[in-house]
Amino acid sequence: MHTTLAAPRPTSLVRETGFAYFPIALIARLPFAMMVVGILTLVVSARDSLALGGLTSAMTGLGTALVGPLLGAAADRFGQRRVLLIAGTANSLLLLAIAWLAFATVPDAALLVVAFLIGASMPQVAPLSRSRLVGIIGRTFSKDRRASAVGGTMAYESAADEIAFVFGPVIVGLLATTMNPAAPVIGAAVLALLFVSAFALHPTARVPAAADGAAAEQAPARELARPALLATVVGTLGMGLFFGAMLTSLTAFMAERGAPEQAGLVYGAMGIGSAALALGVALFPARFTLAARWLVFGAILVAGTLALPFAESVAAMTVCLLIIGIGIGPTLVTQYSLAAGRSPLGRSATVMTMLGSAVVVGQSAASALTGLLAEGAGASIALLAPIAAALVVLGAGAVNAWLSRSR
Repeated sequence: MHTTLAAPRPTSLVRETGFAYFPIALIARLPFAMMVVGILTLVVSARDSLALGGLTSAMTGLGTALVGPLLGAAADRFGQRRVLLIAGTANSLLLLAIAWLAFATVPDAALLVVAFLIGASMPQVAPLSRSRLVGIIGRTFSKDRRASAVGGTMAYESAADEIAFVFGPVIVGLLATTMNPAAPVIGAAVLALLFVSAFALHPTARVPAAADGAAAEQAPARELARPALLATVVGTLGMGLFFGAMLTSLTAFMAERGAPEQAGLVYGAMGIGSAALALGVALFPARFTLAARWLVFGAILVAGTLALPFAESVAAMTVCLLIIGIGIGPTLVTQYSLAAGRSPLGRSATVMTMLGSAVVVGQSAASALTGLLAEGAGASIALLAPIAAALVVLGAGAVNAWLSRSR
């Protein structure tokens, strides 16, 4: 008689990471989504200056832009755990500092310096989570399952980002309204200390040693400047520009109707469709290429924004946001999937932090500029800003399609 050995069960990402990983990684990225809006709210309330609030918020984005990718490079070289623990602790202390300084008799320049340091030390949870999961897939999944597993993972991660970026501002609004303007920043500090530390200490943060005991191999840094990879960075910058422009112009729109505190709730309509479609990307057929997806859903994003200046009621605005949401989720998933496939050897965390930093930089810059536009010319003019951001996304998608054909 022949004994038949049972075939080993195919591995799954949840089995490899443990179920607790996903809620920890989701909550740990909330401070990231709360900081820019929270600091803006804090400074405007404490110093009664929208211009200073916008500038302080922009300094946070500048710090992330300059230092965020360096944190990713450090994680690639020294491991995620050490980098996250240092950055998370420093970030929490700096957030508590700005919550006190905003109401203290210190010059405005002190707020700008601390805001820059907050952006510089911002824990790069979402990019490092993507890098961590892609690495696990590469080590544990069979070659024939890796592409679909990476696609599904990027879909989940983008949906998680959507949840954070939609509900982060809502949490800020609730805390600022029910407690005081410093509450969102203090809340972000506590979340960063607890959940970023938990994310850093999770077993998946351990970097496996190379088989021969040698140091992990890394491609030269110049490979990060390849045009195809930079196209995805510009695309995510466009998405960040859109998030900042949309939330700020929507706030101005709602303020003209006497309900600025409801902007976060209306903004949430966009996140519903976006998160659902982001998760649905895993079901798209392979013949619907990544380059084509970016163009199709980028075009939907542009179409939705073109209707914004014509929305006269909250209901009409909500319909526009629902249409826009259809374009956002799949576009973000596509951008991160392309970046994962184009990451140079040993540079995955660096690439993912480049994309994550681009989103925050875009959000900060657009929030500041759109705020000035809304203050000077009204909501109807400010609503043109999301159109410009959507055109950046679509333009980068067109460049990506051309580069994909060239390759």
